[in-house]
Amino acid sequence: MRKLQNILVTGGAGFIGSNFIRYLIKNINFSGLIINLDLLTYAGNKNNLSDLELYQNYIFEHGDICNPELIKSIFKKYNIDTIVHFAAESHVDRSILEPDAFIKTNIIGTFTLLDTARNIWKDRQDVLFHHISTDEVYGSLGESGFFTENTPYNPRSPYSASKAGSDHLVMAYNHTYGLPVTLSNCSNNYGPFQFPEKLIPLMILNILEGKPLPIYGDGKNIRDWLYVEDHNDAVWTIINKGKLGENYNIGGENEWENIKLLNELIEIISKKIDKNIDSIKETITYVKDRPGHDRRYAIDCTKIKNELGWRQSIEFYKGLEITVSWYLNNIKWVDYIRSGEYKEWINKNYEYRN
Repeated sequence: MRKLQNILVTGGAGFIGSNFIRYLIKNINFSGLIINLDLLTYAGNKNNLSDLELYQNYIFEHGDICNPELIKSIFKKYNIDTIVHFAAESHVDRSILEPDAFIKTNIIGTFTLLDTARNIWKDRQDVLFHHISTDEVYGSLGESGFFTENTPYNPRSPYSASKAGSDHLVMAYNHTYGLPVTLSNCSNNYGPFQFPEKLIPLMILNILEGKPLPIYGDGKNIRDWLYVEDHNDAVWTIINKGKLGENYNIGGENEWENIKLLNELIEIISKKIDKNIDSIKETITYVKDRPGHDRRYAIDCTKIKNELGWRQSIEFYKGLEITVSWYLNNIKWVDYIRSGEYKEWINKNYEYRN
């Protein structure tokens, strides 16, 4: 087990990052410093962690991971020994329309963090850079098979290409400079605080508001779903016990066609809001498929299970129930999130998700 003291969490005001910080405080009772660095773009929200602001070891820093002087000052100010790098532009649809932001944040930002760590940590081996990535770097699967840690990279969108580039940089810094790194590639996450542009919260909110439920293509694209707390438990396991220079796949082993997932959500929500299932299903709208839409993702997470002892703990139906209830009880959070830059972007790109 590594002795972690001062953790820099990049993108800690986003969906997975904020849940990770809450996991450290609520589940682990982590005693070191937790420094949350976030630029607070449209998907970052300090309110995601408003209940933790009085926690004495939690510190928020507003800033850009592409700013080397800022990163250097944070390293020195807080004596950072661990980086957990969540910060990323992460939505495929946005990357198709605005790829430049993805190149800047996901590649240049990761390079800035790596190079600062290399120059400040020098030859230290009691430090760690953990990089959060996605299963989308592997490309698309057919009807059978799974992504393993040895699957060749085959990114097919500007988003996945930018994440593939950042993954390669992380591993290059390990091989070239000896920087202590670990890397994880995870399947689709869901849970509280997820931004409303993503599939599950989008469908939940559209059902509540009586809006059309847009499904790309024939609705049979398949994704592997993992509850966000299980993801963060896996990350914690890796940064404590993972082998340096290794990547670990994290998955739910839980494949769902998009249309079947939507029907499951409809069934759960209809019971909670006492609305007729058939009337909700009538609003399902099949829309033109996303360019280059990958057909199927599925993760083989044998390595992290066998080598590090991690297991999923939240059964999918339970996770969906928790997630739906959270959105029903946090409409004020949703309204706040959708009132700023996100609303402006939707108005500009009016075909998006319609």
